[in-house]
Amino acid sequence: MSLFQDVYDVIVVGAGHAGSEAAAAAANMGSKTLLVTMSLQNIAQMSCNPAMGGIAKGQIVREIDALGGYSGIVSDKTAIQFKMLNKSKGPAMWSPRVQSDRMRFAEEWRLMLEQTPNLDFYQEMVGGILTENGKVTGIRTSLGIEIKAKSVVLTNGTFLNGLIHIGDKQFGGGRAGESAAYGITEDLVKLGFEAGRMKTGTPPRVDGRSLDYSKMIPQPGDVNPDKFSYLERIKPLTVQKDCHMTYTSELVHDLLREGFDRSPMFNGRIKSLGPRYCPSIEDKINRFADKDRHQLFVEPEGWNTVEVYVNGFSTSLPEEVQFKALRSVAGFEKVKFFRAGYAIEYDYFPPTQLKHTLETKLVEGLYFAGQINGTTGYEEAASQGLMAGINAALKVQEREPFILKRNEAYIGVLIDDLITKGTEEPYRMFTSRAEYRTLLRQDNADDRLTPMSHAIGLASEERLRRMEKKREQSEAFVSFFKETSLKPEEANPILEAKGSAPMSQPDKMFKVFSRPQLELEDFVKFDKVQNYIQEHNLDREVVEQAEILVKYSGYIEKEKNNADKLNRLEDLKIHADFDFDKVKSISHEAREKLKKIRPATISQASRISGVSPADISILLIHMGR
Repeated sequence: MSLFQDVYDVIVVGAGHAGSEAAAAAANMGSKTLLVTMSLQNIAQMSCNPAMGGIAKGQIVREIDALGGYSGIVSDKTAIQFKMLNKSKGPAMWSPRVQSDRMRFAEEWRLMLEQTPNLDFYQEMVGGILTENGKVTGIRTSLGIEIKAKSVVLTNGTFLNGLIHIGDKQFGGGRAGESAAYGITEDLVKLGFEAGRMKTGTPPRVDGRSLDYSKMIPQPGDVNPDKFSYLERIKPLTVQKDCHMTYTSELVHDLLREGFDRSPMFNGRIKSLGPRYCPSIEDKINRFADKDRHQLFVEPEGWNTVEVYVNGFSTSLPEEVQFKALRSVAGFEKVKFFRAGYAIEYDYFPPTQLKHTLETKLVEGLYFAGQINGTTGYEEAASQGLMAGINAALKVQEREPFILKRNEAYIGVLIDDLITKGTEEPYRMFTSRAEYRTLLRQDNADDRLTPMSHAIGLASEERLRRMEKKREQSEAFVSFFKETSLKPEEANPILEAKGSAPMSQPDKMFKVFSRPQLELEDFVKFDKVQNYIQEHNLDREVVEQAEILVKYSGYIEKEKNNADKLNRLEDLKIHADFDFDKVKSISHEAREKLKKIRPATISQASRISGVSPADISILLIHMGR
């Protein structure tokens, strides 16, 4: 008698952020799913900082929620602080972020997964992939058990041949206190996959009772906190916990430099590249030698624990060097360590080996998501897991794949960047990577994505109805501004107070509100606006979205037109068997890149590094365009 049913629709390997979202998506779409992990106690563990969201990452979490994923709900339920970052900039840059209760976060994820129909769990290391005639057929565990599946999603994080570095010490591990995973890389390389190595790191965790917060700068949450999830039943925080900020100094830097000769970053033991935008403290001192101090954010790990995360002090220096230097930071003079910081090297697979669905080109039914694709960050991993889980389920159900375009979601930008350009260093999402970021705002992720997800059977009816109500109310409020006039005597006191030219004749609110000096808080002073909001019982989400649609209508329309031009190129498909060698006039570099990436559309081909506009023109002519 077998331990498992005959054949699973989807097996997900790894239960980090990518694996958890992949398993939830596949199961919620009706696929019989198995989630295999080395430790059921560490499902969706926050391996690094206790936070979700941030610049561009917050937009991704809202997109995951709009699609019916779990990350936004779990983040809201376990948040200890909420902040909307970049509020001083335009709405395309607004990015939600929460501090999380690390233990509660993992617990909530597990409870939600256990309540998900069609989802089974198994605790063991996966040691290999089963294939037959170029198709995946299942997995093999370290105990030699073979479990059959129609599709497999690999979300191995930092565990593939993971190697932890602390000073001159190194040892195998996928995370502090957990063993590395062996066997999968070797199987994949035998199948013809190209593998590489990457590096990431984490700072010390310290005892909050040993810190002097009076020497630090408090970093409170927003006065009126928002939330990630678009669901009405998920409520914002009513009580929040402060973070704090302090700084390193020249003395701290000098103490750290004393250990540089024993740093694996500088003595050659770590050869792989780490995340450029989240460097270690020793890397910051080395690269920014002109700076005499760096910010450190002191982040509590939860409501009740005393454990504290020292954000900005990621390091792999010897423990005693870390400790001595940190004791010279203001507020840390009597610090006690819970654990030292460390760096970790792990295997990844260059993502140019994937299709837009995150299915591998070499093995049918095999999907990669998360750090195995060279990304860094919980949010980037979770979004890939969601998309891989969706597409694995759709493939098994013999339905059309679900692919998000660059003008439809940050998730679309992320995946397109990975598979079209590849990455040789840990990839992190930024707003600057999205050429249509005015369209891809955090406030409208539900409007963009919930109908699409509902159509494939993932986003719930509740989500769709909530989104439709919000859309109707926002559009009606915008129409109210277009149809309602203001007299000069009504508007001029506010205009003059804001340094804006006074009106000489009546004009529509929409036009007046479009002035850059005016904010929504100015307009709610008018009785007409206040009465409309109260009469129609509009919540803050609707009011803020209407404000954006009024104030930025010109920019939004311009980006929509640009996106339409992109979509025309997206519609020009390149056949999977297209012979680029027959296109004689394109450059040698372009031909080699096109043969390697095998773009699905002309638009994707145009984004490949080394393919010029002239090459695209020649390609179009060759295709009869």
